[in-house]
Amino acid sequence: MTTAVVVTAGLAAPAAQAADLNVAKNAGFESGLSNWACSAGSGATVSSPVHGGAAALKATPAGQDNARCSQTVTVKPGATYTLSAWVQGGYAYLGASGTGTTDVSTWTPDSSGWKQLTTSFKAGPSTTSVTVYTHGWYGQSAYYVDDLSVFGPDGGGGTDPEPGIPAAPAGLTVGATTSSSVALSWSGVSGATGYNVYRSGTKVQSVTGTSATVSGLAADTAYDFQVAATNSAGESPKSATVSGRTAPGSGDPGPGPGVPKHALTGYWQNFNNGATVQKLHDVQAQYDIIAVSFADSTATPGQIVFNLDPAVGYADAADFKADIAAKKAAGKSVIISVGGEKGNVTINSDASATAFANSAYALMQEYGFSGVDIDLEHGINSTYLTKALRQLSAKAGSGLVLTMAPQTIDMQSTGTEYFKTALAVKDILTVVNMQYYNSGSMLGCDGKVYSQGSVDFLTALACIQLEGGLAPSQVGIGVPASTRGAGSGYVSPSIVNNALDCLTRGTGCGSFKPAKTYPGLRGAMTWSTNWDATAGNAWSNAVGPHVHNLP
Repeated sequence: MTTAVVVTAGLAAPAAQAADLNVAKNAGFESGLSNWACSAGSGATVSSPVHGGAAALKATPAGQDNARCSQTVTVKPGATYTLSAWVQGGYAYLGASGTGTTDVSTWTPDSSGWKQLTTSFKAGPSTTSVTVYTHGWYGQSAYYVDDLSVFGPDGGGGTDPEPGIPAAPAGLTVGATTSSSVALSWSGVSGATGYNVYRSGTKVQSVTGTSATVSGLAADTAYDFQVAATNSAGESPKSATVSGRTAPGSGDPGPGPGVPKHALTGYWQNFNNGATVQKLHDVQAQYDIIAVSFADSTATPGQIVFNLDPAVGYADAADFKADIAAKKAAGKSVIISVGGEKGNVTINSDASATAFANSAYALMQEYGFSGVDIDLEHGINSTYLTKALRQLSAKAGSGLVLTMAPQTIDMQSTGTEYFKTALAVKDILTVVNMQYYNSGSMLGCDGKVYSQGSVDFLTALACIQLEGGLAPSQVGIGVPASTRGAGSGYVSPSIVNNALDCLTRGTGCGSFKPAKTYPGLRGAMTWSTNWDATAGNAWSNAVGPHVHNLP
């Protein structure tokens, strides 16, 4: 649009008005927490999920801290500003204080996808700075923030400078290879916020770090790779080309054994957090389903990979695969778990659903996993997660083992995203092992409030799933293996067994007694086999035989 200014003889032209701009600094969190202050160390930047760029803020409420992150911005007295931000995850608040007029705030409950919050404020006649902030809510899950804007006249502080296009990466090297993947690494580039990985000239992956694993490749095949650095100014020239060849294939490992009528599930830790470090062959024989924790996300939405942690003691991936094969030969199901407290995989589009299905199936083929466990704790989109699981089922066939481990809040009603997903895939779902721990008080199916740590908490909440549409064989009770296995919610094995008896036989109940029994109840789950081993396998030795002797 062209603007014409007409000057009449004897009169001066009006002064040009400066364009409005975003007066917040590091508004996309691309420079970590620079310019931001978060209460009690509650904030950190993450590479996924992001709304734009290569980073976003993740802030986690804890105890009496609501995870408040703030920045003081310079404003023009008397000017009006539009405050907005994109948020995701738990309860999220956005506001401005010290405006000199009326302070403002807005909020949204938990969201499985990015949602924009918007409000506005007017600076007082003598106000030159305003504090803008975000925070979550007490006892709720972490929230994410990205692309915050305080849009209005420049108060003298300016805005973030525009970066230049980064240089081409150097040092691109091929690392470990499997029959379906090639690992790459390269040197970092100053000013880059991300990197695009190219295979034979086609972009196949975007990452924020200086390494990537390209998966979904054919066995015993040579590929060419390049990398380019990116930031908001654009993409660098591509790096020099390197070639890598995948390993020879070892054949399809097959779907593995079926799951018994009553099953014990345990999570195996692919990391060392102070619990007993195990190899898979060390896992107690009582466990029928072993969930390997966890798959890793990539910069490609929906895509997962698995990186064996050297801390667990395997000499190489071949030994790990051999342990999986041995467990399957013993009648066990070994599956790959996706998510966890610190993990997040975004499945919110057709493309990301397909990426999940393809990469999950590639891991099943490569390692011999019998299926997947969905343990996403940062919000899900039931529409696209259902699509992803349907596609995976079509690839894997009827032998697929599909489990879920939602939090208690996720299964309070059939209208939650997790419950909707479970019902949508009911025909291919093995079991939902809800986490009856790290939870506040919750409603039971009778509408009464129950506190965690009791037999009533286990039975009254399980009743919601049993009466909400899941088959008894699709319901399990998930608890910590020891007091060290979770922050709260530990119950003794005797209480777990009482809850199992209450639901299946009508005996051992507390004040809550279900209207009917559910003899087909699948069983129980624990976090984790490692914490169980730390306590001398007391949990599995007590609960395992009880599960296997249910009616």
